[in-house]
Amino acid sequence: MLRLFVKEKQGIKIENIEDFSKTFPSKEDVLWIDLLLPTEEEIKWVERNFHVEFPSKQETQEIEISSRYWEDEESITINAYFLITEKEYVFNETVTFILKGHLLVTVRYRDLRTFREMVQRLLKNPKYYEDGYYILAGIMEIRIDTDADTLEFITKEISKLSKIVFTGIDITEQILETISYYEDFNMTIRENLIDKQRILSSLLKSYKIPKEVREELRIMIKDINSLIDYTTFNFERLDYLQNTFLGLLNIEQNQVIKIFTIMSVIFLPPTLIASIYGMNFQYMPELTWKYGYPLALIMMVISAIIPLVVFKKKGWL
Repeated sequence: MLRLFVKEKQGIKIENIEDFSKTFPSKEDVLWIDLLLPTEEEIKWVERNFHVEFPSKQETQEIEISSRYWEDEESITINAYFLITEKEYVFNETVTFILKGHLLVTVRYRDLRTFREMVQRLLKNPKYYEDGYYILAGIMEIRIDTDADTLEFITKEISKLSKIVFTGIDITEQILETISYYEDFNMTIRENLIDKQRILSSLLKSYKIPKEVREELRIMIKDINSLIDYTTFNFERLDYLQNTFLGLLNIEQNQVIKIFTIMSVIFLPPTLIASIYGMNFQYMPELTWKYGYPLALIMMVISAIIPLVVFKKKGWL
């Protein structure tokens, strides 16, 4: 899908391009070109009409800063991470931003809520967004707010998980899996925030950025720094929960081993007595004795009771 956001006297008009054989007449009035799941025809049409160069798919996936942000005399190209949460899967999706003059071009392969909110803002307050730099700042601001909400959700879930762990009622392997899931979730958000931090810091160094946008970027960087600190706090809490869980699990396992050990000690003397009288020697005095069998049973019971009494006095039971 190819959409053009065109500035008019009455506000902003959205143009959906379907005929790629024609050129767009009022190019100077276009503030934003948004490509969602672009086809080869759509990309070539934008390149031909607006003289924009798109990065390759491989370049968008690379993590070094030279591939995430680069600038020349005419344009700025940015590959930024956007957090995607789908059921149990969390990952970062790359969105490409190209700034050339007053124009912003975005290339994405998912229908992101951030862009829907940006379109609503743009249509409601068109005067605030003078060019593509203001639109980019608006998109980043919405995305950072969304990341903050996601981080807040993780923090609440970690608090719920800590209550379960410290009660010690339900110590199962599922808790360890949940801790690992939130560690991965928190790591993905941290990577996302660090990526934005590097990109916004690079934008601040650019002479092309308007003064008003520059001030907004400084505020965003401060917000991102605080969110990164919060991810560190979450990592510390998750490590503490994991160690606590493993400690409680060891205690539970030790209790089981303790029971088996006590049972072994209790039944060891009776087993010894039974083994002695189970020998097949010809000359054993008790074999011909009338009360030999009851005496052996009484000795086995007494030998089992004595360790129980001793363990109870010692507080081992």
